Amino acid sequence: MDLTTIKQRFGIIGNDDALNRALEIALRVAATDLSVLVTGESGTGKEFFPQIIHANSARKHGNYIAVNCGAIPEGTIDSELFGHEKGAFTGATESRKGYFEVADGGTIFLDEVAELPHTTQVRLLRVLQTGEFIRVGSSKAQKTNVRVVAATNINLRQAIRDGRFREDLYYRLNTVPILIPPLRERKGDIFLLFRKFASDIALQYRMPAITLDEGARRLLENYAWPGNIRQLKNVAEQISAVEESRAISGEILKKYLPDYAPPSSVPMVMEHSAPKDMSDERELLYKVLFDLRADMNEMKRMMSELLAERRYEPTKSEPPGLMPHHYTVSPVRQPAMPDEEFTDTEEVTDEVPREEMTKEKAQREAVVRALRKHNGKRREAARELFISERTLYRKIKELNIDENDIK
Repeated sequence: MDLTTIKQRFGIIGNDDALNRALEIALRVAATDLSVLVTGESGTGKEFFPQIIHANSARKHGNYIAVNCGAIPEGTIDSELFGHEKGAFTGATESRKGYFEVADGGTIFLDEVAELPHTTQVRLLRVLQTGEFIRVGSSKAQKTNVRVVAATNINLRQAIRDGRFREDLYYRLNTVPILIPPLRERKGDIFLLFRKFASDIALQYRMPAITLDEGARRLLENYAWPGNIRQLKNVAEQISAVEESRAISGEILKKYLPDYAPPSSVPMVMEHSAPKDMSDERELLYKVLFDLRADMNEMKRMMSELLAERRYEPTKSEPPGLMPHHYTVSPVRQPAMPDEEFTDTEEVTDEVPREEMTKEKAQREAVVRALRKHNGKRREAARELFISERTLYRKIKELNIDENDIK
């Protein structure tokens, strides 16, 4: 099957050399049972490639199952992938097949594979090596014949260095790598995609399609598109729905691009393009810093009140202006908030050495505080910390937080 037929069948638009190369690799590897790892930025269309591989393989009549590993809670992902026996855990009222058992003879697509917890990575490695898996709550190994295609927008080599992903699993999954180019490297395809999205929405809602003048087209092709094809489609749909004029100039287009217009002038909130785990970590640290500053201010207020109550008067042996011998004044640095400089302040402290607040300890205290506030309810605690529930599960495990810490 040639590339033109594949593009028409799966709705893929573009003639970029890197895109064509990725499609050629997918077609060639489809006839084998080798594992494939599809990598690329979020929004580049990675989900089409496992479908292409399955549809052009000997397994095309078998089941094709797509699993978003980042959307399944850590506590249930083993059961979802490998199944469980009746009574294996609370709520397991009957035995259940997992995706690897259901997909026997077919293909399973593991999207966001970097989000898998370590214990699940070990189970997945065994499936790739031996074709065997064990249901949760069982001791009997079962066989499955499944083709695995995985995808991620995370740098797995960096994840390996950070201890978040197993190196042996990486090499098992990465037997055949397919790299999807970002939209900014496909300049010749950007206008074609935009025109297709604008035409689709015009047809769907029975309205005239929007057109771009030369200035708007140049701006479209030179923009970085951090959200890739997903962002481009979003912009085309917004302009089609909001603008009365069907002829779009560069000035109009700028209002819909975050780097060219102030946030207040953008009609809709644009998709955040930062990698998920980096965004979650940053928001958690911001929350920690805000809490630390609030605690510090409260400590200063309490100490000031305490000293005022003591109404300390210096003795003849002590120079005026000095406080009692068991208090000292030391300059400390308050944690900086985003877009704010560090400032020196004076804080009254005890002579006992202050324990250094490490990043890990600060995160642990913030997580424990949020869990206590919401009586251990993780969904509410995650919302309080501005992170996803999945990230909170991982943080609880990494920071060794148990029920006793939350009480």
